[in-house]
Amino acid sequence: MSRVYGAARRLYDLGQMIRIEHTVFALPFAFAGALLAGRSLGLNRGWPPWPTLGWIVVAMFGARSAAMAFNRIVDARLDAANPRTSARHIPAGTVSFRQAALFVIVAAALLVFAAARLNPLCLKLSPLALAWTLGYSYTKRFTAWSHLVLGIGIGAAPLGAWIAVTGSFAVTPILLSAAVALWIAGFDIIYALQDMEVDRRLGLHSIPARLGATRALQVARIMHAAMLGLLGLTGITANLGFWYYSGLIVSAALLAYEHAIVHPRDLSRVNTAFFTMNGWVSIGLFAFLALDGWFVR
Repeated sequence: MSRVYGAARRLYDLGQMIRIEHTVFALPFAFAGALLAGRSLGLNRGWPPWPTLGWIVVAMFGARSAAMAFNRIVDARLDAANPRTSARHIPAGTVSFRQAALFVIVAAALLVFAAARLNPLCLKLSPLALAWTLGYSYTKRFTAWSHLVLGIGIGAAPLGAWIAVTGSFAVTPILLSAAVALWIAGFDIIYALQDMEVDRRLGLHSIPARLGATRALQVARIMHAAMLGLLGLTGITANLGFWYYSGLIVSAALLAYEHAIVHPRDLSRVNTAFFTMNGWVSIGLFAFLALDGWFVR
């Protein structure tokens, strides 16, 4: 019984280490890419077959889990030196380097296996996806634009889902992925405000550390404005209708509120902006997109 409890506890700790709940940011956009791909093929209201959706979820879980666990390994020393992150699992000793490394290997293999189950193009692209998402962990050591590298890695979800369904590239998912990349990069800049002084002390690079809080927030606003523009173009290329654009307006309002509650001299509501608002943006926009499909003739 103690062995079962120990194994369950390790799995729980690993799940907490990779913040599995943060999948909510990218997974709805992956579903959006799959839904748009299905519509482009004339499927029933756009929904691909359930096995395809299932393997997309597995691939997303594998890619994100491998990237997050690898990041925790690479940043363990830096996390220990940062009061905000010193209690993370590896610095605190809750998860060992060996356990985390094994988890990375298993999660990466899961991505490759899921990609192979989808189609040949997904399988060919899976090493590139892994290289990009794992490589992100090193970028804060040499570029302030690490936020955008992260955004591109996560933003690939809609394009990956489109390829999983169609086996090809297209303009619509590229626009959607670009929008997601700017969205992720923008709110990652907001989140990085918490570590601005620590990053400077440790010699790490970020937009807040380089530009300061006020200008960093301006960059984030520009990224989110561009994101909304790209989402508008996505709607045009995919011939979307009233409900999608209603969702776009709601998303714009949520982003405006997100920026309104974070000030250069008051970062007390950064977590609300990061977790709550962006979760609603992701889930809400997908919900409106799905609703739009019910009115496609």
